[in-house]
Amino acid sequence: MIFGALTSLALQAGGAPAARPNMLGALLPFVLVFVIFYLLIIMPQRKKQKKHIELVENLKPGDRVITTAGIFGTVMGVQKDLIELKIASNTNIKITKSAVGVIRGATDRLEGE
Repeated sequence: MIFGALTSLALQAGGAPAARPNMLGALLPFVLVFVIFYLLIIMPQRKKQKKHIELVENLKPGDRVITTAGIFGTVMGVQKDLIELKIASNTNIKITKSAVGVIRGATDRLEGE
């Protein structure tokens, strides 16, 4: 009985309780944008990066590569983190594996050779 009286007094004094904004409704657009961003940009980039790392790790002498600096060469030797490239007759250079941009393969012929 006392509870009922207090409830009726509270409703008369303050009216209906104030509605709170829904947190899930406010965050839903941000979550959707992140999911779309992840599916369209991040996931394909990760696949491409993993494939490139795998190809670079499997380099062997005789493979033709193009470095990220645009240098064409033939792999002469492979070490843990370095690759020895032959870029011209009697001209060998050492580069890091991360500097390999494109792997052309051993059988591809490049223009002008």
